[in-house]
Amino acid sequence: MLNEKIIQTQSLTELQELYTSVFGKNGTMTARLKQMKELDNDARAELNRENTELRELFKNRQAELETAALNAALAGEKLDVSLNAEPENRGTIHPLTKSAQEVIDIFESMGYTFMTGPEIEDDWHNFTALNTPSYHPARDMQDTFFLPNGNVMRTQTSAVQIRAMETHGVPIKMFTVGQCYRKELDATHSAMFGQIEGLHIDTVEKGINLSDLLATMRTFATRFFEQDNIELRIRPSYFPFTEPSIEVDMRFGDKWMELLCGGMVHPTVLKNCNIDPNKYQGFAFGFGWARLAMVKYGLNDIRAFTDSDVRWLKSTGF
Repeated sequence: MLNEKIIQTQSLTELQELYTSVFGKNGTMTARLKQMKELDNDARAELNRENTELRELFKNRQAELETAALNAALAGEKLDVSLNAEPENRGTIHPLTKSAQEVIDIFESMGYTFMTGPEIEDDWHNFTALNTPSYHPARDMQDTFFLPNGNVMRTQTSAVQIRAMETHGVPIKMFTVGQCYRKELDATHSAMFGQIEGLHIDTVEKGINLSDLLATMRTFATRFFEQDNIELRIRPSYFPFTEPSIEVDMRFGDKWMELLCGGMVHPTVLKNCNIDPNKYQGFAFGFGWARLAMVKYGLNDIRAFTDSDVRWLKSTGF
């Protein structure tokens, strides 16, 4: 009778209730097992056999009901593979990150070594070693963030060049990509901005000059903007750490845009790094990659890069 009830149960709930009535705390089989010590050997053997068979029967019926329930669920949840897939909300590489990696790849392919330095700098590396002593008017142009201990948020990655020369000496051919900080914020400037700096110094006999700097920039611009026939122009300028100093512009349609600033490393800067300017010379350059990314990707406001507006990122196609 009990065996038939087990086989005829139609749900796991019903099976559980029946199991409890047999093997629960007050179940019929539980009560019989408690009286086993009063039985003779043959009766004990028979009770054990019955107990084992019932448990196995419950187990098998449970497996059958679980399988039936699973099959029913699967039958009601069929997937129509002919339906169009829902669009995925995928993340993308930020355009600034993408352009920075492009810059790194280009300069490494030209034989430059990538180096880094701290974003919190002391006065020596950020100003004085770069031929900008405390009384120099160029300091007023930096809009510097000063810290209570006298250090500064670096205003230019040129400080990495000083550390590179102090650590590795010359000859040297290095570049750096990093963040700088100044108190300015408008459509073409940001209080935190990315900057690329490069430095190439060798013996005077090698004759490194401004023509080499211009050739380097022409090669870089050709690869970064993926244009073969680029047009550059040179304008004289002034920077305390280079002499002579120049600014290089690139033509985009009917407009010119500043590409970089640079020049021949000032002899005083070399002396500050314990390098003899009579034996070594070279050029240095620097530019912000965000402005280049704006032109390359057709953007018109540098502040959009840091607004964290996902809608804008999607609209640009990145």
